[in-house]
Parts: sequence; C-alpha cells; structure tokens
Amino acid sequence: MRASDLHQPSSNTLSQLLAGPGIYMEPSAAWAPCEFQLANLSVEEPADDEVWAPAAGGLPVEYASIDIYADIRSLQPYVCSSSNGGQQQLVEYNYYAAATQQQDGLIFDKAAAAAQDQSLEVDLLHDMEMEILRCSKQQQHFNALEVFHAAALKFKADIDIRKRKIHSYPPSIRSIGKWCTVPKVVAIGPCHHGKKRLKHAENAKHVAAYYCIKYSGCTVQELYCAVVSAVLEIDVRRLYSEDVMEGMGDDMFLPMMFYDACFLVMYMLKWSPGEEECNWMLSDYIESNANDIDHDLMLLDNQIPWPVVDAIMKKYKVVPLEKFIEGWKDGRLLDRVEKVPTRHKLDNNMNEPPHLLGLLRFHIVGKSRTRTEVEGVKKMNSIAVSVSAMELAEMGIILKANKTTELGDMDLTKKPIFFGELSMAPLSLNYLCASLLVNMAALELCTTPDFFEDDTEYAECEDSAVCSYLRLLCMLVHREEDVHQLRKRGILQGGAGLSNKNALDFFTSLQSLRLGRCCGYVMVQIGSYRVKRQIQIKGYAFVRNNWKTIVGVFSAIGVFGSILSAIKSLKGVH
Repeated sequence: MRASDLHQPSSNTLSQLLAGPGIYMEPSAAWAPCEFQLANLSVEEPADDEVWAPAAGGLPVEYASIDIYADIRSLQPYVCSSSNGGQQQLVEYNYYAAATQQQDGLIFDKAAAAAQDQSLEVDLLHDMEMEILRCSKQQQHFNALEVFHAAALKFKADIDIRKRKIHSYPPSIRSIGKWCTVPKVVAIGPCHHGKKRLKHAENAKHVAAYYCIKYSGCTVQELYCAVVSAVLEIDVRRLYSEDVMEGMGDDMFLPMMFYDACFLVMYMLKWSPGEEECNWMLSDYIESNANDIDHDLMLLDNQIPWPVVDAIMKKYKVVPLEKFIEGWKDGRLLDRVEKVPTRHKLDNNMNEPPHLLGLLRFHIVGKSRTRTEVEGVKKMNSIAVSVSAMELAEMGIILKANKTTELGDMDLTKKPIFFGELSMAPLSLNYLCASLLVNMAALELCTTPDFFEDDTEYAECEDSAVCSYLRLLCMLVHREEDVHQLRKRGILQGGAGLSNKNALDFFTSLQSLRLGRCCGYVMVQIGSYRVKRQIQIKGYAFVRNNWKTIVGVFSAIGVFGSILSAIKSLKGVH
C-alpha cells in the first residue's frame, strides 16, 4: 500500500464515514487530494424499500462507533482490523478537521453571543416585569387608599347634612311595629312612592296641583320651575339614601316633588282657615281620611324637604302657618286644653325646618328653658334610675300637668316640709298621638348623636325633648295602676284614647330609647330628693300607709277629750 493511499481515502470510504441513515450526499467519481466536496446535509426520509447498507463486498474497514449527531467536531478515527488479520490505521485528516473546527467555532461563537444577548434580554424583561408589578402594586395601594378616602369623605358629607336628611327608621323604632312606621293612604317623597295601596291618593295630588296653580295665579311652567329650582339648589337627591333613589330618574323624581309639595300646601290650607281656602273637593277628601293622612304625613321617611314646599308657598299671598301649628297641637295632642298664647311665633330668624315633621316637632317641643346645671347630669347616660308613679306618690312627689303642650316642660319643684311636685305636659294618648311621638323621637335619634354632648351644637335640651318625655313616662309606668295614677293626676287625658293595658304595652315597647337630657335633669333631681329628704320621705310614707289608724287614734283622742270636757263641765255644775 502506498503512502498516498493512507492519506487519501477513497471517495466511497469517506462518504460512508460521513453518511448515515437519512443523510443524502451528492455523488462524485473521486476526490482529489485536498479537494473536498461539500455534502448536501439535507435530511431526507428513506423510502419504504430503501435501507441503508454498506456497499457490496463489505466495508474495507470496520468501525467501532462514530457519534455523528453528538458533535461533528469530535469525529475521531478508530483502529480497526481487516478480515485477514492485518491492521490498518486511519490517518487524521488534519486539514479537514481544522477547516471544520474553524467554521464550527465561528458558528459556536455566534450562538454563544446570541445566547448571551438572549440571556441579557430575558434578565431585562424580568426586571421590567418586576418593576411593572411593583408599580402595579403601588398603584393598587394608591387606588385602594383613594377608595377609602372617598368613602370617608362621603361619610362626612352625610354627617354634615344629618339635620336636613330624610332618614330611615333606626332599628329601635322599626321594632315597635308597622302601625307607626308605614303609610296608610298617601306617599310623600320617594320612599313609599308607587305602592299600589297608595295610588288612589295620586289623583288627589293632581287635583291639589291644579288648584295650587289656579289660586297662586302662576302658570304651570312658573310653578313647576319654582319647584325644580328648589330641588336643584339644595340637591334634594342626596338628602335621601342611595337605595331609595336607585332607579329613579329625574323624569319621575321632579314631577313627584311637584305633586307632593302641592298636596302638602293644600293640606296646610285645609287646617289653617284664613284668606286662602282649600278647595272643597280636597277638603272633603282630607276630612274623610283625616286620621290616616295625619298619620302618614308625620312618618319619618314619608317627607320631602321643606324648601321644596316653601317654593310653592311663596307663590301665595299668605299661608297661615301659625294657625296650622296651633290647630295641630291642640287637636292632635290633646282633647281638652286651656288655650295659651303661642310662645314661639314664626319669624324670619328661626332655623329652617328639614320637613313638615321637623316643623311640627320644633313647636310641639318648644324652646329650651334656662336651667340651673344639676350636678351629676352628665353621668345620667350610664345611671339607671327607676321610680314608678306609685313610688313617687309614696315619696311625697305629686304629679302635675302643665297648662302647655310643650314636651320640654318637665321639672321637679321642692315644696315645704314633705312634698315635691313633678310637672310635665299633658297628653291625650291615642294611636295617632302615639305615632306622632314615636316619629318625633325617631327624628331626634337620627339627628342628634349624643344627647349629653358638651358641644352646644348637640347639648340643647330640646334636641332630645321627645325622647326625654317618653322615657320619663316609661319610668313612671310599670303596671296598669301606674297608668291609672297618670290619668288621675291629669297627665293622660281623654277617654277615647288607649286603654290602660294598651298604654302600658306602648310605654313598655319604648324602653330601648336613649335617655334624653331633660329626663336626665329630672332623674337627677329625683335622686337628690330621695337622698336629701330621707327623714321626710319616711315620715310621709308612715303617715300615708297608716293614715286610717292615725285618723282613728286622733278621733279616739278627740272623743276622749270630749268626754273629759263633759265630765269636767258636770263637776263644775255640782
């Protein structure tokens, strides 16, 4: 074998070394030294009848293993033996290997650079994603904080308009029953609007609107625009809760405000006769449903803001509100009352009421009197003092009815020796009056958060006068005999009201009311009276409980004295 044969393999042999299953190589007759034919390394699937096999006659050399697919640069020659025992050694083709390594090195460097660039790009994307996530979380934090801040502002806005809002019933009042919280005939405002059982009154509202336009001398547009202007000026929608206003657009809300305001004006004209008369048809309708309409118009959530009503009243020459208020107080709270001049005239300086219920409560309660501060009244919110009407009588405290109907008038006056006098406003307790009292108390609960607050905005006695009046009556009434005692002393008047049993049940249902400031004064006074007059109380109780025996003893002493006088007279004659 020639040396050139060792360095130059045949074309078939090299083709077989580089080729493998599925690798196709272009045919060539022979390779010259240092001439390399570039193989077509395109992968082709062999045909079904084609199987790769060595050339006929067998391979000139045997190869243990060549891993072409692992790494073409690791191609190494192996020592093989011929069939006749002779050994042949393959010679490395340095030139081919060097060329291949140089080409593959460039590819590898480019791949490594691309991989490094790709790694940097991945790291950059990861950093960007983390930064976006961090910013997103920070933005979410700020968004959540803004939501809470908006909720706090809304909550504060509701507090700021608490005195003017149309409130819903607190749970302590709603639990009393529907008889004092649900309208029977007429809906005023959006809370009960559209209920089937109240639709008949809608016709009466349309009649009221017609006569308001006629009597005021305004056109429909002028009167309606006056109402709309008032609604928009004070933003009436926000004075109602969101659940009440949900789904009610202006096309329904504004006409409702107009009709309801007209109905209230005609209602007030009906009960305050003067220069302006209510139409006779409306008058008959109101008369025939008087108790039910009176009941409905005093419900806490069945109201519209007073400025809306006032927008129509201003179109009239005069609406005698003083007569309306006096008639309401005398005709609803009492069956019999001694007429006294109205202490608080309506004037331009009075605070604007939130609605009709607020207007009547203001004048029924009256303005707070100047009181001497009683020591311990600030602690009354946590002190339980309970004394019945019968127990007061045993202590020598006499109940007395005031001549006025102002519920804030309650006081304990000490009398000489044994007696004290507890005075309070009289009341004709029927279901209408009871409903009015409950709704006025509900208004106080909703508009005054703390009846004993030192802040002058909330510390006035009249802000809790109705709650005070009802709590005082609850304290005095423990059994039916106490109700009878109140009737006997003139606090509960009239014979057409609640029975003793019904009155007891009514006062018992009000035990959860907050203690009012006026009642706190009276309870502290009673406690002080009980402590400072212990001897007088015991003496009075002894006389009260044994008065028959005492009268008998004195009668016996008188008889005995008369006998002695007669005997002495006989002795003087003899």
